[in-house]
Amino acid sequence: MVTIFGWTVLALSLAGVVLVGGWVAYMRSIDQPAFTLVASDGDIQVRDYGTMTVAEVTTTGNRDGAVRTGFRPLAGYIFARDRQGDKIAMTAPVTQQRLSGDADAAGSDARWSVRFIMPSGTSADALPAPANAEVRLFETPPARRVVIRFSGRADDAMFAENERRLRDWMASNGYQPVGAPMLAYYDDPMTPGMFRRNEVLFEVQR
Repeated sequence: MVTIFGWTVLALSLAGVVLVGGWVAYMRSIDQPAFTLVASDGDIQVRDYGTMTVAEVTTTGNRDGAVRTGFRPLAGYIFARDRQGDKIAMTAPVTQQRLSGDADAAGSDARWSVRFIMPSGTSADALPAPANAEVRLFETPPARRVVIRFSGRADDAMFAENERRLRDWMASNGYQPVGAPMLAYYDDPMTPGMFRRNEVLFEVQR
């Protein structure tokens, strides 16, 4: 026999599923950069991206610390916390790319680029000027990227394993990477690990 307590637990569980599902649906609905799919092989894709407008900061530290440090001034910019004007719509993903130094958790001297991608159709000239000198606005050129997608609450080991898989795939399929890998985070920290979307991307020669 199902007790009142049992029904309460069931109701709370169902409510939790609905809330999580609604939050994940919201995160999936926000603006993401458009691309043309060139090739697909399981969880690996080759994509052509057009010009994108980005807001960028440069930070120093290990991977996790650097992206957290970079997030704050970028969020201050898009949410108009430290400047005049309207907020800018939330987008995904937040990207991170190593500029120099060690990439692992012990690499406290590594330098990183952390970027927010601005909404589609915006240009650097048309956006509000950042009040924080750490934030730079510019447009990236079109690029072909090889991408691997995976779920989970990503840590250094998970990113390293997927980078290795991606390098192996590129070597087997004739793609030559250009520069360091880019890491992409698509979800809010509240999103459960099983629903999270992460990517490793390499720009490649066309």
